[in-house]
Amino acid sequence: MQAFLENIDFNQMFEALMETLFMTGVSLIVAVIIGLILGILIYLTQDDGLYPHLFVNKILNWIVNILRAIPFIILLILLIPFTKAIVGTMLGAKAALPSLILSSAPFYGRMVMIALNEVDKGTIEASKAMGATNLQIVMKILIPEAKPALISSISVMGISLVGYTAMAGAIGAGGLGNLAYLYGFVRQNNYVTYMATALILIIVFIIQFAGDYVVRKIDRR
Repeated sequence: MQAFLENIDFNQMFEALMETLFMTGVSLIVAVIIGLILGILIYLTQDDGLYPHLFVNKILNWIVNILRAIPFIILLILLIPFTKAIVGTMLGAKAALPSLILSSAPFYGRMVMIALNEVDKGTIEASKAMGATNLQIVMKILIPEAKPALISSISVMGISLVGYTAMAGAIGAGGLGNLAYLYGFVRQNNYVTYMATALILIIVFIIQFAGDYVVRKIDRR
């Protein structure tokens, strides 16, 4: 225990924890907003959607598929010029945000589209028969009915983002990943590595528990 306390800089560990929470939280919020819009647009413009448009649907699907196919570490490198242009640096927690958002928003967009497609078509047709507008169908039928799946997808994406922040940290983005690599692995301080790993696991468990709890509360099936 004494060796553990002597080898851990708790102020440094707390700062790294806050950076990880910042990267995860901000990128999760922005990615959910972008992904929700993207997923709804893909759903609406498909062949049996409310606004079928083959060209727009193919373009959106192409964008999602391309961004989802690029490994995060490669995307991180490809976006260095863009990141430096908008953030001013390629180092630090803020510099990781563009890559985190662009890697997760398409994933959530696909999950949104899948969730909306699982909504009973009969309910949609009944709403149309009663005179509901397309906007009302989206806001009052599709999203509420798909809400459990949408929330569950957010928790899955949040867990993935925690892993991405650790990966980004290893190349200078800060956070627990950066701490575990520079002060744990490089300096052969296993106490730092174990502590950083434990904190990452705690964050993951909290996200998973919160997601499962919310889904149980709102799922009426």
